[in-house]
Amino acid sequence: MKTILDDWSVKDLEDGSSLTVTVVNCPELGNQSLPGIQVLCMDTIVNFEPGIVERWAHQATKAGVDEYLLEDKSWLVHEDQFVKNYLMLGSPLKMKVSVKTRTSQIVSREYYLPFDV
Repeated sequence: MKTILDDWSVKDLEDGSSLTVTVVNCPELGNQSLPGIQVLCMDTIVNFEPGIVERWAHQATKAGVDEYLLEDKSWLVHEDQFVKNYLMLGSPLKMKVSVKTRTSQIVSREYYLPFDV
């Protein structure tokens, strides 16, 4: 059964809108049905499951970074407002979501992944 780990919003005072992030713990995710985390924001779902995280970790190592921005899983259309999803290497592995609206500071939250690769 999926459980919500966190649910938060960052408000934009220009137009009263908000960017909402929901982080869900999933007991079965991906082709191998292993535990993972889903991040839902702006009608986009990012799955952090062992198969894809292993690939992202390899790409991060090749790039020489410990904090790997998942550009194709982030909303980066504007410089003054965005949703960025990251894989953070280390033990234990973590993921991070950073959100900025036109009128807010950057708000970031980190979550431990329930597996290692």
